[in-house]
Amino acid sequence: MSKSVILIPSRLSAARLPGKPLLKINGISIISHVVKKAKETDIGDVYVATEDKEIMDDVNLNGGKAILTSKKHKTGSDRIFECYEKLDLKNVDYIINLQGDEPNIDLSDLKHLNKLININKPEIGTMAAEIDNKLKFNDENIVKVITENKITRENFPIAIDFKRRVNDKITNIYHHIGVYAFKPKILKKIISFKQTKNEIANRLEQLRAMENRIKINVALAKTSPIGVDTMEDYLALKKLLEYNS
Repeated sequence: MSKSVILIPSRLSAARLPGKPLLKINGISIISHVVKKAKETDIGDVYVATEDKEIMDDVNLNGGKAILTSKKHKTGSDRIFECYEKLDLKNVDYIINLQGDEPNIDLSDLKHLNKLININKPEIGTMAAEIDNKLKFNDENIVKVITENKITRENFPIAIDFKRRVNDKITNIYHHIGVYAFKPKILKKIISFKQTKNEIANRLEQLRAMENRIKINVALAKTSPIGVDTMEDYLALKKLLEYNS
C-alpha cells in the first residue's frame, strides 16, 4: 500500500471572495470542514498549507494541523510543496492536493482515487465527473477535462486537454474536479518549471504539467462537489449543508 499525505492549500486573499476559508457553515469554517472530511477518509495525515495565521489558528482550534507558508506563491502547487518540505515526511509515495473550498467533496470519490493511484502508480492522478447539464460546456467557471478514452469506475485514462469552454460534440469530456495526487518528485519537477503562457491565460496550472510532458490520469467521480467562489456559492452551499445536518 502506497503512503499518502493530504495537503490543503488555503489563503484569505481569494480574488472573488476574500476571506472565504473562514466563512462558517454550522458554526465551523469552510477550511475546517474540508480538514474534517479529509481526515475521515483515513488515507493519510492531513495538513493545511496557508500563508495566513488566522487560518492556521482556526484549523488548530478545530483539531486540525496547519503549516505557515510564504505569501509569495503563485499557485497552490507551489504552496503545498513548501509545506511538504517543511514537514520533512519520510517514505511518502503521493501528495494529495485537496481544494480548501469544497467542503461537500465525496469521501468515496477520494478513496476511489487513492485506490487507483495505489494500483496504477501514475505521475499525477486527478478526478472528473459526468457533465449533467449542457450549459456547463460554456461555463468558464467549470473546468473541463478531455480524456483519451471514456472513463469508467474501473479504468484510469490519460487526460489529453483541460479547457474552460468546449464544444459539446467532442467525445470524452468531463467536469474536472481539482483534486491531484502527485508523486513527490513529480511535484518538485512541476514547480521547477516556469508558468506557461497557456497556464496563465487559462488560469489552469495543470497545463504546466501537460506542456512539460507529464501525464495526468483521470478517475471517475460519482459527484461534482460545489466549490465556493462567490457569495452566492457560499449561501447555496450553506443552505444545503445546514439542511442535511
